[in-house]
Amino acid sequence: MKKSKWIILASCVGILSLAVMLVSAVETDKRKTQTFRDQFIKDFHRTGLNTTPGDAIMLRILVESARAKQGVEVGSATGFGAINMGIAFERTGGHLYTLDIDSQMVKATRENLEKVGLEDVVTVIEGDALKTLPTIEGPIDFIFIDALKQDYFKYLKLIEPKLKPGAVIVGDNVIRSERAMRDFLDYIQNSPDYDTVIIRASMEKGDGMSISYKIR
Repeated sequence: MKKSKWIILASCVGILSLAVMLVSAVETDKRKTQTFRDQFIKDFHRTGLNTTPGDAIMLRILVESARAKQGVEVGSATGFGAINMGIAFERTGGHLYTLDIDSQMVKATRENLEKVGLEDVVTVIEGDALKTLPTIEGPIDFIFIDALKQDYFKYLKLIEPKLKPGAVIVGDNVIRSERAMRDFLDYIQNSPDYDTVIIRASMEKGDGMSISYKIR
């Protein structure tokens, strides 16, 4: 009789464990639904450091249309851009590395990525991008730069040897911060290796982005 009780107890524990696993799986699936993510993005509490919704959608479109497989974001803030690009990289079967020097920003970005089920698609790297960029292996086919404006050119030159032909390079705030990144803009707009255009995908900040295509 005692043996039967132990068997019944073991069966109950097994059923309970299975139920927990099923609930967990359902919750994971919920985080990855487009409806859930759209609402999360709509309700996202953005700071002045985050990219705008219009620019974020533009980044998502650029990643998807380029079928990018390996991307880098310099300047995570709290992860609004990383979430939008992460959705695109999930669709292309790729991966995004997002870099930030601020430990609080890194923590917030990781938490937000986990809330939408993108923690396996986007890797958050803490530290000075001038030091962490060289640690990322190539080839890279997408990069979004939105950190210290005076260092844009340095960021580009660190990653440039790893950029494959056809790579897309995006720089944020290139209108209002034009003076601070003059060396970056002069290079990206005049180099025979790139086609570059300045666009405004959003009027929220009265600013714009440079979008460059690496020819060779």
